[in-house]
Amino acid sequence: MVDQLPKPEAPRLITVANQKGGVGKTTSSVNLAAGLAMLGAKVLVVDLDPQGNASTALGAEHTSGTLSSYELLIGETTAEQALQPSTAHENLFCIPATIDLAGAEIELVSLVRREYRLHDALRGSGFLAEQGFDYVIIDCPPSLGLLTINAMTAVDEVLIPIQCEYYALEGVGQLLNNISMIRQHLNTSLHISAILLTMYDARTKLAEQVATEVRAHFGDVVLGHVIPRSVKVSEAPGYGQTVLNYDPTSRGAVAYLDAAREFATRGDYQPAESTGPIGVSPETAQQLESER
Repeated sequence: MVDQLPKPEAPRLITVANQKGGVGKTTSSVNLAAGLAMLGAKVLVVDLDPQGNASTALGAEHTSGTLSSYELLIGETTAEQALQPSTAHENLFCIPATIDLAGAEIELVSLVRREYRLHDALRGSGFLAEQGFDYVIIDCPPSLGLLTINAMTAVDEVLIPIQCEYYALEGVGQLLNNISMIRQHLNTSLHISAILLTMYDARTKLAEQVATEVRAHFGDVVLGHVIPRSVKVSEAPGYGQTVLNYDPTSRGAVAYLDAAREFATRGDYQPAESTGPIGVSPETAQQLESER
């Protein structure tokens, strides 16, 4: 039996983003969501990536024509109607992505409030309160188009997975600029509340160097728990499962559960005045305040 977590006072909405592909973005979205669900939280995953890999891992139906995030964005369905229970856990739900979403970038251009379609569907309708979700995790494509902008305006928090390999920080600078731009023009409450180190291979010096560099650069917003490079983590999606379902005792599953617990327990790390969009721990915030 896994210890239950205290529930957040208000729903926490998080976009998992990195403009570099292959960093464990979707893997982290679904496994953190499954971890939070196993710890007693009610969790919704919104799949905004046309590939639909998060939907597959959560056992959601996402063939073309299924009510999905696409219909939600263009206003043809409500979040309630597009909602599906996940096969991964009874506390876990999904609004899937279908291939129809691939054309949504173009269709959204002509729509009213095109940058806020997801925000309005999730937060403007009383949906979250009615359903009682504690966490909403949005998995978005690895590019900055209107889909990612919709994901960024609908949430307060961004979680960035960074893989412990060569060129790990490539693209992160660009992502920071984009988050700052969105903060300035579209969503002032957007901030980075967590960074998760993935694909950590303890046998290599490189992994250790990358982890040290990321922690030096970003400070205490980086989660203490890292996700090891693991065969089970990469195998699980092929079976339409999260790693926590596929092999709950594997190193990868245990690491994601630990990371989910840490993320939930420490709460939302808000930025200080001097840290731009990057969140800091309450202790650091206090220290920065006293130094001013």
